[in-house]
Amino acid sequence: MIDYRAARLRMVEYQIARRGIRDLAVLEALSAVPREEFVTDALRDYAYEDTTLPIAHGQTISQPYIVALMAQAAELTGAGKALEIGAGSGYAAAVMAEIAGHVVTIERVAALAELATSRLQRLGYANVEVISGDGTAGYAGQAPFDAILSAAGTRKVPTAWKEQLAIGGRLVLPLGPLGDQKLMKIVRTGDNDYSQRPLVDVRFVPLIEGPG
Repeated sequence: MIDYRAARLRMVEYQIARRGIRDLAVLEALSAVPREEFVTDALRDYAYEDTTLPIAHGQTISQPYIVALMAQAAELTGAGKALEIGAGSGYAAAVMAEIAGHVVTIERVAALAELATSRLQRLGYANVEVISGDGTAGYAGQAPFDAILSAAGTRKVPTAWKEQLAIGGRLVLPLGPLGDQKLMKIVRTGDNDYSQRPLVDVRFVPLIEGPG
């Protein structure tokens, strides 16, 4: 029988820390979140391979290294409020919740939102709020956010996401057409001013508007 905690710590050391993730809060978060609880029973033994894995409704759970890279780029803090677009299994939200004070995660597929909600509640993540709906509109009711992270790629940054960032807030998302996406970090530097820089080439599922 696999010792999941030992496997998790090995993954963090060899696949996360040794590949350049230096944020101690992110490393501790990856070490704390039981990824095997966010995949199907058939895939639990593969939970600590640094790869995407399928979940329900044709979606995937993100590669741990990419989750770590996005969390590091988002510069999450205990006093911060974060928005995630695309809850999926809830894994990335759990990682974020280990660091941020409050996390809102939006999932367009209602069944996935329900699964993520029950899973996060069962694991004790009381500071995560799962919303079923269209993530392209963000979540104005709790804006501004210190960080916004998207688990889906888009050719153009939705205006709502930029508007819902706090001044100094960070938006981390895959940008570009499928097959030519780059993970971008966008920082709101003023009311109408933003800076951006590419982090790494990625391949994410496309952002889809509307309910699932």
